Amino acid sequence: MAEPTETTTTGDTVHPAARAAGTPRPSGFWVVGAVLVLLMLSSSVPSALYVLYQEEWGLSSGMVTVVFALYAVTVLAGLLLFGSLSDTLGRRPVLGAALVLAIVSMGLFAGAQGLGLLLAARAVQGLAVGLATGAMGAALLELSPRSRPALGAQVNSAGPTVGIGLGGLGAGLLVQYAPAPTVLSYLLLAGAFALALAGVARMGESAPVAGGRLRVVPHRIRVPAAARRRFAVLVLTIVAVWTVGGFYLSLGPHLALSLLNSTNYLVGGATVALLAGAATAAQLLLGRTEALRTAVLGLFGLLAGLALVLLSLGIGSAPLFLAATAVLGGGWGAAFLGSFRALSSLAEPAHRGELTAAVYVFAYLAMSVPAVLAGLLTNIHGLQRTSVGFMAAVAGVCALALLTTLRLAARTRAEGSSV
Repeated sequence: MAEPTETTTTGDTVHPAARAAGTPRPSGFWVVGAVLVLLMLSSSVPSALYVLYQEEWGLSSGMVTVVFALYAVTVLAGLLLFGSLSDTLGRRPVLGAALVLAIVSMGLFAGAQGLGLLLAARAVQGLAVGLATGAMGAALLELSPRSRPALGAQVNSAGPTVGIGLGGLGAGLLVQYAPAPTVLSYLLLAGAFALALAGVARMGESAPVAGGRLRVVPHRIRVPAAARRRFAVLVLTIVAVWTVGGFYLSLGPHLALSLLNSTNYLVGGATVALLAGAATAAQLLLGRTEALRTAVLGLFGLLAGLALVLLSLGIGSAPLFLAATAVLGGGWGAAFLGSFRALSSLAEPAHRGELTAAVYVFAYLAMSVPAVLAGLLTNIHGLQRTSVGFMAAVAGVCALALLTTLRLAARTRAEGSSV
C-alpha cells in the first residue's frame, strides 16, 4: 500500500520519507514557525504606518494603495518563480536567502525619506515573502513533531494571521508611543530577522533531496479540466476574502482613525490586529470542520460583518465598527481556510502545485487591484463614501459565492463525495 502524503500550503506534496532526510533538530520546527510569523508581522507593519507616511510626505490614498499593491504583486512573482526552489536547493538555503532579503527590505524602509525607497522596500519585502513561502510550508510539515503530526498544518494556517495581527498592533504601539517609529519599527525587525537567520543556519535540513543546482522553474498556472467548474465556484470566496483583506491592510487604519475621530495611531494598528486575531481564532476553532461547511460558515460571517460595517459607517458608530471588524475577521479566517482546503483537494498530487498557483494568482490580484481602485476613488469621493460602496460591492460577491457554494455542497453530498 502506498504511504500517505501531506500537502503544503503552496500545494506541494510532501512524502513521509522527507521527515527522515538529514537529521533536522526538533527545534527547527519552531524556528521555521517563527520565521513565518516574523515575515507576516513585517508585512503588516507598514499598514499601521501608512497614515504617518501620508501626513509626512503628502501621499494620497491612491498612492498608499499602489505601495500596498506592489507588495502583493512581488509576493506573487516570488512565489510563482521560486516556489519550488527549496525542493532542489533545500529548505535552509532558501529560507536563509529570504531572510537576507527581508533584512535588506527593513534597511530600505528605515532609510526611506520619500516614495521611491518606500516602493523599493515594499518590492524587496514581497520578493522575500514569495521566496520563503514554499520552503516554510514544506518545512513545517516535514518538521512537525511525531506526537502532533497535524501541528505543521495548523501553524501553516494560523501563522500568517497571527503575524499580521501582531504586526499591526506592535507598529501601532510604536507609532503612538516610541520615538522615530518609521525607523525604529524596522530596525527592531531587522534585529529579529538576524536572530532568525542564525536559527535557520543551525537547523538541520529537512528536504528529502537537497544540495542540487540552482534552477528557477516557474510554477505552471493550470486548473485541471475536470475541476474547473468547482474551481470557478470556490475561487469566488478567495476573491471576496482577499478583497476585504487588501482593503483593511491598506486603508483600514485610516478609516478607523477617521470614524473614531482619533489621533491615536494605535487605533489604526489595533484595527488590523482585531481583524487578524478574529481570523486566527476562527481558523483554530474550525480546523477540524469539513472544508465546504467551513467555507459556508465563513461566508455567512463575512456577510454579517460587512452588513455591520455598512451600518456602522451609516450611523457613525465607532464601537459598532470595531465589533463589525471582529465579526468580519472571523468570517475572513473561516472562509479562507475552508475554500483553500476545498480547492487543494480538486487536483491530483502531481498537479496540485499548478492549481495552487492559480489560486494564488486570484488571491493576490483580489488583494491588490480592488485596493488600488478604492484608493483612487477615495481621492475623488472621500474615504467614507468609497468604503460604503466598496463594502456593498464585496457583499454582493460574498452573496454570490455563498449561493454557489451551497449548491456545490448539496451536489457533493448527493454524489457521496467529500470536499
